[in-house]
Amino acid sequence: MNTSAAPQLSHFGIFVHDVERMVAFYTTVFGLKVTDRGVGKTFKNTLVFLSGRPEQHHQLVIASGRPAEATFSTVMQLSFIVQRIDDLRGVRKDALALGASQMRGLNHGNALSIYFSDPEGNTVEVYLDTPWYVTQPHGDPLDLELADEQIWRETEAICRADPTFLPREEWARQFAAQG
Repeated sequence: MNTSAAPQLSHFGIFVHDVERMVAFYTTVFGLKVTDRGVGKTFKNTLVFLSGRPEQHHQLVIASGRPAEATFSTVMQLSFIVQRIDDLRGVRKDALALGASQMRGLNHGNALSIYFSDPEGNTVEVYLDTPWYVTQPHGDPLDLELADEQIWRETEAICRADPTFLPREEWARQFAAQG
C-alpha cells in the first residue's frame, strides 16, 4: 500500500449523557477548546467540536444522545499523548479533581501511561512514548510518585530484560521495511 494514501486517524466522537459536564471535563483536563457547537440538521443531536490544535478543526466531538440506560461505555479508550512525566502527573491531578475515577498507571515499556474513567465511564489513556520498543501488550505498574530519573532507569531495565527489546528507531526502520 502506498503510505501517502493510508488513512490517518484524525478525530473521534463519543455519545454522552451530559454534554456540558463532558465539555467542561475535556476542555479543563486536556486544554481543548470549543471550535463549534450546534444541533445537526440530519443528525439531530447536540454536537460540540473540540480541538487543541489550530490546524485541526476538531479532534474530539461530544454528541448528545447516549441512551439513559447505557451504563456501559463501548469506548475501549481515548488516548492523548504528552511530552513529559510531569504532564502525566498534572493530568492525573486535574482529572481526579473533575470526577475521574479508577486512576491507574502502567509502564508499557514503549510508553508510560495513566488510565482512568472520565465522568461518564469512558476509559481515557494519557501517555508519553519512551525511546524503546518491547512487544505489546506489556504492562508493569507505574508509580508516578517516584523521581523521573528512577522511572526512566527502571523502564530501560525492564525493556532491556525483554527478549523483544529494540531501540524505537530500529523498530521504526523494521516497520517501514515491511512495505
